[in-house]
Amino acid sequence: MAIGGVVGGGLFLGSGAVINSTGPGAVFSYALVGMFIVFIMRMLGEMSTVHPSSGSFSTYAHNEIGPWAGYTIGWLYWFYWVVVIAIEAMMAAIIIHEWVPFIPIGILSFLCVALLTLTNIFSAKLFGEFEYWFSIIKVVAIVAFLLIGIAMIFGLFPHIEKPGVSNLLDRGGLIPNGFDSLLIAISVVIFAYPGIEIATIAAGESPNPQKAVMAAINSVIWRILIFYIGSVTILVTLLPWDSSSVLESPFVTVLDMLGFPGAGLIMNIVILVAVLSVLNTGIYTTSRMLYSLAEKGDAPKAFLRVTKKGSPIWAVLGSVIFSLITLFSSTASPDKLYLLLINATACIALIVYVFVALSHVRMRKRLERDNPEVLIVRMWFFPYLSYFTIAAMLSLIIAMAFMESTRIQLFATLATAAIVLVFYVLTKLKKRDSDQKEEDEDLYRAIK
Repeated sequence: MAIGGVVGGGLFLGSGAVINSTGPGAVFSYALVGMFIVFIMRMLGEMSTVHPSSGSFSTYAHNEIGPWAGYTIGWLYWFYWVVVIAIEAMMAAIIIHEWVPFIPIGILSFLCVALLTLTNIFSAKLFGEFEYWFSIIKVVAIVAFLLIGIAMIFGLFPHIEKPGVSNLLDRGGLIPNGFDSLLIAISVVIFAYPGIEIATIAAGESPNPQKAVMAAINSVIWRILIFYIGSVTILVTLLPWDSSSVLESPFVTVLDMLGFPGAGLIMNIVILVAVLSVLNTGIYTTSRMLYSLAEKGDAPKAFLRVTKKGSPIWAVLGSVIFSLITLFSSTASPDKLYLLLINATACIALIVYVFVALSHVRMRKRLERDNPEVLIVRMWFFPYLSYFTIAAMLSLIIAMAFMESTRIQLFATLATAAIVLVFYVLTKLKKRDSDQKEEDEDLYRAIK
């Protein structure tokens, strides 16, 4: 997960849309967002090495900001991945459907979810085994693509003309659509790094959580540099940003330039693996977050039940059932309910990152005062870089409110957060009434 977990279908399929709308400047968008992701991961690493937990940032928000924050972030993140599972299942089914067109996409989606649900129920070890091989395939494919792309740029293939800098400078410059396009691209790219924070959730179940987290945060910089920034740099150098082929599948287009037989098939297999990897990780993440919420009393205690091999079976099944409902909505009401669910989750990752940074600042100050020796990993230039990250994330949220392409998504997500907060208040009021009733009954029995 530390090596390949950051690579999802968004890199292979979503990068083309970013390049087409931004031009060669897409590299700057990926680099800037990648820098902030590194900062967030460093903060999470600092907190996770001190307090490994399957609830990760939800637990830290609960402890450092307040129970309301842990409840809100935990449920929002769970909801986000429930929707992602449905999206990834449909993407996988569409790819497979091209090979077996006689099987409906709905059935293929269900089969993908069912298969990976079984791996998650059986044991965390089996989940890790699947993710291990998924990651190897993704990493090998991207490294091969990077080597081929570099060879094409330097003219090592005689039958392909060297692109030089024509695609970078001769079509309107590095930022042909203006700096506004960079800002819009950033609001899209920030959601293209799928689940980079999941390593801190999985660390809670590893034999050596501190070692696992250290491996993840130490590798995050070169993963982003090589997999994302490296790939996008090659794409914008080899392909005209305003070409329709960029929108279709830029990785396949580059391989097709070689005249390589079966390039499309091979790339589709790699994309399928990436999609299944995110699907697999999503099932794991939702179940662990639901389990953590149940531990804190923020979800039904039934979700605490685990199998003999340590898998939270009801948390897995509960999460998958809601994902299947979301998947069903994609066919029953694609233009209303399904679209609403997608919009409602669009900005959740950004909100989570803000709370991660806020939790980190409070925890770091407390630990430096009371117990500084436990700080194995330290955020750079604390507290200035942490405050800078918070300000940048809040600025992006504010900017999204003024951009037509992101306004609906932001407001839908904020409305979802407000609903979760309302449920938190209602839950606490119900619990308080229940506790008061028990106290009254105890007093009545004592008097009697």
